[in-house]
Amino acid sequence: MYLEAVKKKKPPLLQFSSRGIYCAVADVYLDPWRPVPKALITHGHADHARWGHGQYICTEASLPILKHRLGNIQLSGRPYGDRFLVNGVQFSFHPAGHVLGSAQIRVEYQGEVWVFTGDYKLENDGVSTPFEPIRCHTFISECTFGLPVFDWQNPTEIHSQINHWWAAQNSDKRSAVLMGYSLGKAQRLLKHLDPNIGPIYTHSSITAMTEVTSAQVDFPKTLALNKEVDKNDLKGALILAPPAAAGGAWMKKLSNPSTGYASGWMSFRGARRRRGFDRGFVLSDHADWKGLLKAIKATGCEKVITTHGYTHLFAQYLREQGYDAITEKTAFEAETPAEETSTTL
Repeated sequence: MYLEAVKKKKPPLLQFSSRGIYCAVADVYLDPWRPVPKALITHGHADHARWGHGQYICTEASLPILKHRLGNIQLSGRPYGDRFLVNGVQFSFHPAGHVLGSAQIRVEYQGEVWVFTGDYKLENDGVSTPFEPIRCHTFISECTFGLPVFDWQNPTEIHSQINHWWAAQNSDKRSAVLMGYSLGKAQRLLKHLDPNIGPIYTHSSITAMTEVTSAQVDFPKTLALNKEVDKNDLKGALILAPPAAAGGAWMKKLSNPSTGYASGWMSFRGARRRRGFDRGFVLSDHADWKGLLKAIKATGCEKVITTHGYTHLFAQYLREQGYDAITEKTAFEAETPAEETSTTL
């Protein structure tokens, strides 16, 4: 086979090192987790975009997000699909559909093509540029939700459920507190909230990220949740906040609030109860089982490398389907039930 011949002649185009995913020919890293001279970044989440690199290259849509999160760094952006050379290796960013500005990285050298996905999903969320399948020989795929039990509903139905829940709280003059990560989930939730139901308040971290991304997305009008806000103003309102802020002092302003949490893990029975939320909405920024398989098939790849998630089980299934599938360890943080309330994924 083609890939077997390639392996005999030269080392892999992309290698998993102690610093990150490394392209030795170009001398660049993809989403490195330790400081390196030059880094190509798939998206702005903290486990993929870390501080300390000499030079950063990302998508144009990710530029304001990385500047906001990492401060004064040497940063340049490329439009989706724009192909550029580094030491004779051709790179390009392609939509991953994960969060605003997220990308897969296509790497081509001497006729061999690899694709590194970072994180991705196939559903169009109305905020991020929809996932684009890229033909390749080797596909590096996350598998956060790489089990058949994960089967997402139509996102339109979930957003309808959220607005219906909020409307019920509004009619009872109760606050509705909806939890979602400050980058990605919060913008997706905000985009589909019905502002006719009542006022929408955002926690400070979400307020800041919404301001950073508002030039690219038309969001409903929001109000900042701060010390000046009177508790009576919050009756019937929806407050959008990150999971890490649950139980904060600001919650004391609310009179008998109803709490909701949007996450793929809400598909597990008991997950909502263990976290103490009144409602759980199954909404994820990662591909489900069917989505992962559909994405892999669309690439036409022969080899799959699974990272962060149900790596071994997913790779085993792929091997049973005829793929050359292996697992590799990374420092990327798969969204897990235990970590979800403390990470920024």
